[in-house]
Amino acid sequence: MPGEAPVTLAAITGAHGVAGEVRLKLLGDGLDALKAHKSFVASGIEGGLTLKKVRSDNKGGAIARFAEVPDRSAAEKLRGTQLSVDRSDLPALEEGEYYHADLIGLDVVDDTGETIGTVIAVENFGATDIIEIEKVPAPEKGMKTFMVPVTKAAVPEWNTQRVVVARDFCDLP
Repeated sequence: MPGEAPVTLAAITGAHGVAGEVRLKLLGDGLDALKAHKSFVASGIEGGLTLKKVRSDNKGGAIARFAEVPDRSAAEKLRGTQLSVDRSDLPALEEGEYYHADLIGLDVVDDTGETIGTVIAVENFGATDIIEIEKVPAPEKGMKTFMVPVTKAAVPEWNTQRVVVARDFCDLP
């Protein structure tokens, strides 16, 4: 939809070799999700970047070549550049699915409606997605954030406005 922020799929972490290839940290749903796109909005680069080829680095990241990057010197200048695509370029979601970017920034309430905080990150360490919630208001002492697995028991519902977390999973007094 027009006006929506682009969704970041990867970040350039540095140059690879001497021919202009770059190392990528994948932030989306892996290498296949990145391969589905040929052009990217690139932070700080007028006109973006056009993907020529990409392959796994066998370490969870990727090695890519972009048409606009002719050599190592140009590749080194891209360190820290985020590669994004328009939200409308992403595949449609099935019922119960979400993009991590859709959850970040949402208000979090418990199942009684009490405000708990805000989603600040979504992680996945292998078993399921986990949301990190920043408590609002932040306590003076103790943990300022806590994590909750995105399972039906812990997160019975979410929408474009808020995430509901079962009180049993909330790190509250």
